[in-house]
Amino acid sequence: MSLHKDDPRTLDGYRIVDRLGSGGMGVVYLGRSRSGREVAVKVVHAQYAQDDVFRARFRQEIEAVRKVSGAFTAPVVGADPEASRPWMATQYVPGPALSALIHDTGPLKGARLRLLALGLVEALRDIHRAGVVHRDLKPGNVLMAEDGPRVIDFGISRATENLPLTETGHVIGTPPFMSPEQFEDARSVGPASDVFSLGALLVFAATGSGPFDADSPYTTAYRVMHEEPSVDAVAEPLRSLLIRCLAKKAGDRPGLEELGREFAETLPEPAAGDPETVALRLPPAAPTREEPTQAAAAPCPARRSRRRWPLLAATATVLAAAVGAYFLFDPFHRPDGSTASKGSTPSDRASSGTARWDPLPAGWKPWRTSVFGAALSGVTRPMNEEAGYAGKTLSCAMGEDALYCGGAGLFPVRVDGATGRLAWRADSVPSGVARENYDSTVLGEYDGVLLVRQSVVSSSGGPRAAKVLALDSGTGELLWSRTMNDETVQPALVGDLLLVPDGKRVTARDPRKGTARWTTVLPAEPAYYCNFLEIGGLPYADCSDQASSARRTVFYAMTPADGTTRKVSVPDGDLAYVGDVDGDLAFLDSADQAESVEDLVYAEDSVYTEVLLIDPRTGTVRRKSLPGSSRGEATLVGGVLCFASSNGRVTAHDPATGRKLWETTTTLQQPGPPFSDKRGRTLYTASASGRVAALDTTTGHLLWESPARAEQVIRTSFHPTQVYPDGGSLTVLSPDGTVFALDPAHPGQEPLSG
Repeated sequence: MSLHKDDPRTLDGYRIVDRLGSGGMGVVYLGRSRSGREVAVKVVHAQYAQDDVFRARFRQEIEAVRKVSGAFTAPVVGADPEASRPWMATQYVPGPALSALIHDTGPLKGARLRLLALGLVEALRDIHRAGVVHRDLKPGNVLMAEDGPRVIDFGISRATENLPLTETGHVIGTPPFMSPEQFEDARSVGPASDVFSLGALLVFAATGSGPFDADSPYTTAYRVMHEEPSVDAVAEPLRSLLIRCLAKKAGDRPGLEELGREFAETLPEPAAGDPETVALRLPPAAPTREEPTQAAAAPCPARRSRRRWPLLAATATVLAAAVGAYFLFDPFHRPDGSTASKGSTPSDRASSGTARWDPLPAGWKPWRTSVFGAALSGVTRPMNEEAGYAGKTLSCAMGEDALYCGGAGLFPVRVDGATGRLAWRADSVPSGVARENYDSTVLGEYDGVLLVRQSVVSSSGGPRAAKVLALDSGTGELLWSRTMNDETVQPALVGDLLLVPDGKRVTARDPRKGTARWTTVLPAEPAYYCNFLEIGGLPYADCSDQASSARRTVFYAMTPADGTTRKVSVPDGDLAYVGDVDGDLAFLDSADQAESVEDLVYAEDSVYTEVLLIDPRTGTVRRKSLPGSSRGEATLVGGVLCFASSNGRVTAHDPATGRKLWETTTTLQQPGPPFSDKRGRTLYTASASGRVAALDTTTGHLLWESPARAEQVIRTSFHPTQVYPDGGSLTVLSPDGTVFALDPAHPGQEPLSG
């Protein structure tokens, strides 16, 4: 990776010559001393340098590595934990991480597996003799040099006689390679925990899969604590030895001296004709594919169900605490910061129309900012000085050349698509209104005008006051406003009509001038709650009675010229509208209750069992079953139904038949609804950590995964991560308010911070 313009060129006598990688906590550079010795220099990100706890952890890492010396660790050659940006230099190890090696070449066998096992035993023996427990032994922390492995990254290790820098109830580690005691009580972790991690790592090295792998970190954590390891792919006698390493109780695991002897016996130097250690070599994961359907249109996200699954009380609490670090875990990290399935890499743009990636605007560069940051005009002060707003509901819409955002306690703001600058923040809040009593919803942009719903509650506890605002999208200046009553009907921008409610009475207004074009009354019952949708170029009112046990829904088609309504009957049930298929309205039917432990673990996922296609002219209903009860964020893209579940699985179905087209597993956790580029060739979805995945729409092939970009991971069902195609680039909004721009042809590029 080439150096960025803001990267240091020298550091305490070391000349910085290249970037080795970048993660959530810092950047690792290749450095060279005056004598020519190459070193790996780890520099902490500026935002963490001001965190006293993080600085203490980094100081602890340096002390831990300095205590350890041995052939299979990388020694410290220089460090300054008190610098403005703390750094540490270690011996440079020219070799790939074990995770990358397995991904690129497959499982290890014979002499290579023997060298890895014995080298790691020796490394752990040196680490433990120094009075240190590593606590995060995983494939990404093992570098594969020609003469054996090197254990690196002592960032969460601790001296056995010291208390950890971890509060009660917080868990640090990587779930697939953590011991049961790390989940239960991090303060009790001892050397036997590293033995458990060693066993899990060697199963991964020998088979390509971990012994507790699952589709979700929650399930992985549960399996680590309660289920037997999956080691059938490992041949005896190595299998029995690894099972002992993976014993649930720390006291039942073998010590390192015993392990060294038994590995030497179990994995002898290979001779000609000896059987392989691996009983079954598993092929690389690939999408399960049936006959594909070509997709080529913009997506329509599902109307989110207003129901919420109950959480698994005690178990969910333990697992949620256990997997926080997993959201940023990437077992197959690429040197440029992105990840890709085997054999695929992001390709450069071509001038022909067959290139996958569209051209970028002139002068475009990747950037990252926050919707809570300081704006250039209007309300210029940052809005993140008060705790508690990150993770609350955000409301954003992509305009012609900018992203516009509002939300709970957030004044409307413009984020320029080319630069990431917060051009303005609207100062439209009435005097005396506290921030916690303010809410804004971005309806959309039309012809240079941004339309916003504003809701305020007076500090005296009076009634809520709602308005629709028209703002100049270039300056944020108020053009006009209208009061409204949106208790049961939400305002919306549909085509060139701004639909403004007063109870069930709706007035269509000119977006630029605010003048009325027509007024109509929705014939829905008083208890029904209505939203507006654009379907086939026509406005539709989607009205439902959520208080009814039958969950009744009715649609009203509206004539744009005069507001005349026509009723479209919809069957009772918990239905989610996803779009139109050849003129029919497409709905998904949710399962009535959780039917399995998996349903409870993924409490934030909606589970769908059927597709309903309704002819809006005749009311004819066609039902098609979805095999396997599809779950997650649903989107209709070019006639293909896509689901992104919280465990990272993306599935595509044919809505006309319900047939599954393909299924692909990503490393994303809590991905938002999938979206496509304007040509419908590529699907994008992003996780709560700001990691983006790109998939081929037709085949489901995983093209790449980007590094995580969010400042913090916030688990929320009310605002999933959104991906907005913007010309040839992508603009991504995370639940914590982080916004960043990404070049899909080069997803590993580091963004410039705004």
